[in-house]
Amino acid sequence: MRDAAQRARRQPPQPRSTLALDVGRRRIGLAGCDPLGLTVTPLPALARGRFATDLEHLRALVRQRRVSALVVGLPLDEAGQPTAQAQHCQRYGDQLARALQLPLAWVNEHTSSWAAAERHGLHGDRSGALDSAAAALLLEQWLQEGPEPVQPATIGGGEMAVVAPS
Repeated sequence: MRDAAQRARRQPPQPRSTLALDVGRRRIGLAGCDPLGLTVTPLPALARGRFATDLEHLRALVRQRRVSALVVGLPLDEAGQPTAQAQHCQRYGDQLARALQLPLAWVNEHTSSWAAAERHGLHGDRSGALDSAAAALLLEQWLQEGPEPVQPATIGGGEMAVVAPS
């Protein structure tokens, strides 16, 4: 009941061209939305490499799509606690937001891959389509619930980020 009341009070974020990332160890699922926040589009997943290589690719995508904010999924457990992968995702998101000098929002991605597989029939997918479908779900969730992204200078400090409930 309290979660429903908190969601009702929370305002959706300001519309803007946003890039969502579902950060995995092998691939990063990507999805973007238009500047009005009306259309969410899964984009080709990025095969992970060195951070500098990933950054080069993502910087070009940010320029091409005129991205003004990032949304990164944090895989929390059923109790809403950070997992080891969530800590990895937070480090990656922090580093990326600083490098791109873009504001960043976090979204709980606890069931995003499962939900994307169900919605799109992508069980067992290894092509990256599932990763990008999960990123699209994260972006849809963020457009509805927020939170508003914060500037890179305010990110970090060694504590886990506060994320939107799923």
